[in-house]
Amino acid sequence: MTETYGPGPAESPLILKLLIMHQLFRLVLGQKDLSRAGDLFSLDDSEIEDSLTEALEQIKIISSSSDYQTNSNDQAVVEICITRITTAIRETASIEKHAKALVGLWDSCLEHSLRPSGKDDDAPHAKIASDILSCILQNYNRPPVMALAIPIAVKFLHRSNKELCRNMSNYLSLASITEAALLADHTDVIVKSILQGMVQWLSWGRFFQEWF
Repeated sequence: MTETYGPGPAESPLILKLLIMHQLFRLVLGQKDLSRAGDLFSLDDSEIEDSLTEALEQIKIISSSSDYQTNSNDQAVVEICITRITTAIRETASIEKHAKALVGLWDSCLEHSLRPSGKDDDAPHAKIASDILSCILQNYNRPPVMALAIPIAVKFLHRSNKELCRNMSNYLSLASITEAALLADHTDVIVKSILQGMVQWLSWGRFFQEWF
């Protein structure tokens, strides 16, 4: 009698996530198939919306691999998929549904170098962080999203990527209008970033006037 074996414990969650995803996402991300990545834009947003969380989790796995920073194919696949995912999230107004996975991917970028490799070259993980920044923080009027995002967002303020810090600061200063209480817990990081010249005092003036 021939015995059959299922996937091991470590493989099962990954296989299940791939099976849940839309078949084109499954192909592109499962095989890192750059030649088919552009086809994702031929699909209706509603057709892929249920797959977005699983796709984001798969992107997190790909971008956390040891060779990601030197693998141009994987970087291109991730960039295209993130663009498609963030577009679908905006068009279907489903940010609250997928915020946890989106912020989880964002947080994972902090585990890697964000320092630019050249004058105009963003580090691969800084590119990911930048690409999903607006999708998350433009929802500064949605408390459930901000509750997840702000504790992670402030961590970027003292990382060695000035452009990313400034963009992050601009969005966070908008968030301070409606979510000042959440940001008040992180004033030390904000002040340190201002003193280091990473962000501008002007954009935070109103926040400090109201709280101090």
